[in-house]
Amino acid sequence: MLLQPQLSNKALAELCHRLAVETDSGIDVRRTWQREADMARGRFRPYFAQVRDAVAKGDSLSLALAGTGSVFPPLFLEMTHVGEETGTLGRVFHRLEPHYRRQVQAQRIFLGAIAWPMIELAFSILVIGLLIWILGTIPTRGGQPIDPLGWGLIGTRGLVIYANFIIAIGLCIAGVIVAVRRGMLWTRPLQRAMMRLPSIGAALQKIALARLTWALHLALNVDMDMRRVVPLVLRATGNDYYVQHTNQVVADVAAGHPLHVVLGRSGAFPTDFLDALAVAEESGRIVESMDRLSSRYEGEAETAIKAIAVIFGILVAMLVMGVIVLMIFRLAGFYIGTINEAVEMTK
Repeated sequence: MLLQPQLSNKALAELCHRLAVETDSGIDVRRTWQREADMARGRFRPYFAQVRDAVAKGDSLSLALAGTGSVFPPLFLEMTHVGEETGTLGRVFHRLEPHYRRQVQAQRIFLGAIAWPMIELAFSILVIGLLIWILGTIPTRGGQPIDPLGWGLIGTRGLVIYANFIIAIGLCIAGVIVAVRRGMLWTRPLQRAMMRLPSIGAALQKIALARLTWALHLALNVDMDMRRVVPLVLRATGNDYYVQHTNQVVADVAAGHPLHVVLGRSGAFPTDFLDALAVAEESGRIVESMDRLSSRYEGEAETAIKAIAVIFGILVAMLVMGVIVLMIFRLAGFYIGTINEAVEMTK
């Protein structure tokens, strides 16, 4: 599942737009997905063809989409199922489109904020590689090549080992990021631990609440049982810190307790959110209130994304500075040692 492709937020937004228009126009789902399969390119083409074939033989759209694995994210799959059951599929796609467009904007903000720190990191990695290669070819008085890092990485062979090491680290980080986005089981302790980190935890909470309130607004806007709403909105956070409370919250909702009470019992939600939810439930205007609250949290989530990017940039800058200081001390130690050897030889 980790290596299986998944549609980007931009592709999902465009897909939702097309599906919303065609659904509202009354175009048959088989014709719609025939067109989608014809338009699909690259590695997604077989999966769109799979959906086309499934709906052509009578399967529901939600079942056909679920059969592709992780190509479509859980929120898209769940809301498609809800739309089919309630006869509001067009409305669901209309509401999913701006959600994915906001996700695209959030990604751009984050990538823009970390662009310069990443350039610095890439430059420092390149300089270290060049030093390993160049200094390893310079002959010294003692006949020993210069080892700038002190790890035995010298010359061309050292450069190859260093490059492979950097590539392996990059692939591991990319793998963890993809696994976290897809909610794989082994990443769940990592998600919970990150929520407890100073500053980062608060920023991740804002992002999760923005997704939760939006999903709550969307789910309650259609005829959907609360026992199904709760797992959906908790999964929409994309964070196991909230998802882990699903069974307890569903049981409490089934017992007839208000949503703000059962979410409060989990201990995972801030007081201001619970207070706003309580007022919304008591006033009977929870759909409208969640719409306004999601807009507020979207703004706070944007600020939170920038905060995470700043923290990440600081960490990268500290890493680069540490590497530079290490290189300075290593080279200074080498030259001081060379000078001392020369002094000893003149005595």
